Amino acid sequence: MSSAPSATTSPPIAVPYRAAQTRVIAAALELSSQQGVSGTSLQMIADALGVTKAAVYHQFNSKDEIILAVADVEIARLAAAVDAAEAEECGPQAREVLLARVIDLAVERRHVVSTLQTDPVMIRFMARYEPFQRLMDRLFSVLIGKDADAEARVPAAMLSAAIGGAAAHPLVTNLDDETLRFHLLNLARRLFQLPG
Repeated sequence: MSSAPSATTSPPIAVPYRAAQTRVIAAALELSSQQGVSGTSLQMIADALGVTKAAVYHQFNSKDEIILAVADVEIARLAAAVDAAEAEECGPQAREVLLARVIDLAVERRHVVSTLQTDPVMIRFMARYEPFQRLMDRLFSVLIGKDADAEARVPAAMLSAAIGGAAAHPLVTNLDDETLRFHLLNLARRLFQLPG
């Protein structure tokens, strides 16, 4: 089994998953958030679901396919936020919608966001996965424009890393979602000089 799936031969993001596949994806994501992607085996996924390893293989041909499915599901969530922002007519309003939706995702999914941003296998995969790269281009185009200079790109990069990192940081584990969301959004608005 390879350490990361091939990013060039992947199916499109819009692939709908059956209910049984969705359960495998959810179990894999939960286990990966605890054990890391490389530390999560097909047997562990099967055990978490209370099924045989053969039943997991019936849904996905390999662990690589499961990693791809996890990535696709998470990318689809982020794509919905970018779609909503791109639907706005005004740049500041688009940025506000994007920041609010991305922060909502980070807070709602803070138990897994750390895995998505820090797991070495997931990082290598996402760095080569073309649908994710296209989505990031769209996201940063809304956030800072297509031809942004270093003065705009550095804060955008910092914010993008900080949102997920802050949502999963041990200093905020005792904060309820609404409090964390409020503070993250206020800081993001200040960084991008949006009205609060």
